[in-house]
Amino acid sequence: MVTNIYLVRHAHSTYTPDELNRPLSSNGFKATEKVTALLLGESISHIIASPYKRAIQTVEGLAKTLNLGIQIEEAFRERMLSEKPVEDFENSVMRVWQDLTFAFEGGESGLEAQLRGVKAILRILREYSGKNIAVGTHGNIMVLIMNYFNKSYGYDFWTTLEMPDIYKLSFDGEKLMEVQRIWKED
Repeated sequence: MVTNIYLVRHAHSTYTPDELNRPLSSNGFKATEKVTALLLGESISHIIASPYKRAIQTVEGLAKTLNLGIQIEEAFRERMLSEKPVEDFENSVMRVWQDLTFAFEGGESGLEAQLRGVKAILRILREYSGKNIAVGTHGNIMVLIMNYFNKSYGYDFWTTLEMPDIYKLSFDGEKLMEVQRIWKED
């Protein structure tokens, strides 16, 4: 029985240092209409999201349209890169991808974040077997999860993601069978 998990990277947000409550930008809100339109035909039965406001807001339109609640899943929050802001974000992210066991002070290693996210994915696969589930999440944790099942998804792939972006992961039990990009460029 095939279970499809649609990993939805959040839309563009307005930067604030408050990670939890950072909202979508006006462009981000416009993009959520496309997220809703693209996922409406996918027979989504459950919607799960990171506790971060921008991830919730990205799938909120879909939830309202389908009259579904959004289940909050702490495991889908973004990876904590560092306790303090890093000087060079791109190089810092590259560094933690090059060594999945490395972590900046107060941050999570790629391996720690990956195992957190994968544990939640495996639970969803067992709980919602044969269903189609949308998961509102973030770029880094999303690719770390994908990397667990297929090592070809890594830093270079992460750099190609859009805000928002949608990838459909099709599983037979806990085995990843196929990955398909759902997001279509305008």
